[in-house]
Amino acid sequence: MVKRVVVIASGETERRAIPHLVRHLLDGGVETAVAVPTNNRELNVDMAEKLIRSAWFFAYPSPNKFVILVDTDGKEPDAVLQPFRENLPRRLPPGLPPDAVLYAFAQWHLEAWYFADADNLRDYLGRSEGNVDISAPDEIRNPKQHLKNLLSGRLYTARVSEEIAKRLNPRAVSRHSPSFRAFAAAVENGHPSP
Repeated sequence: MVKRVVVIASGETERRAIPHLVRHLLDGGVETAVAVPTNNRELNVDMAEKLIRSAWFFAYPSPNKFVILVDTDGKEPDAVLQPFRENLPRRLPPGLPPDAVLYAFAQWHLEAWYFADADNLRDYLGRSEGNVDISAPDEIRNPKQHLKNLLSGRLYTARVSEEIAKRLNPRAVSRHSPSFRAFAAAVENGHPSP
């Protein structure tokens, strides 16, 4: 049986990269789609509700579950996720059980996950990953800016993010990044992130 999961994320970078980062879950029958706010709007509770309702009512067949993925920008994950956990359950569409919505986070930004597979990131960049501790990618402060600096004048866009994500080994990312491992587990099995 195919499990259909919609990841609700903050922007185009995530929309393009996430399918490649969770492609290994296809073997287990998990199909993943990504929904993001339009026009660079903020991902907040209202926007998450709209995206969930849209996918629930207009996708066929309806998704089995949703995973809300937020960037914490270095803040405490529980503080960033708390408004979603407190407010979304009572705003879900009829027929969607509250436990069909799970929550996950990237400690700073999704780009930290790229450093978890340093070999493939190095291959893409054509250079070393710089002065970061690749054994703890979730601890890299402002990984998006660090990645931009490593691109040596090339513009960092959602398309570049997708190109990097295509090259990464999701299992290697999972081994080195606890936040990615929790996100992938939420997508695959439904275990909520810590």
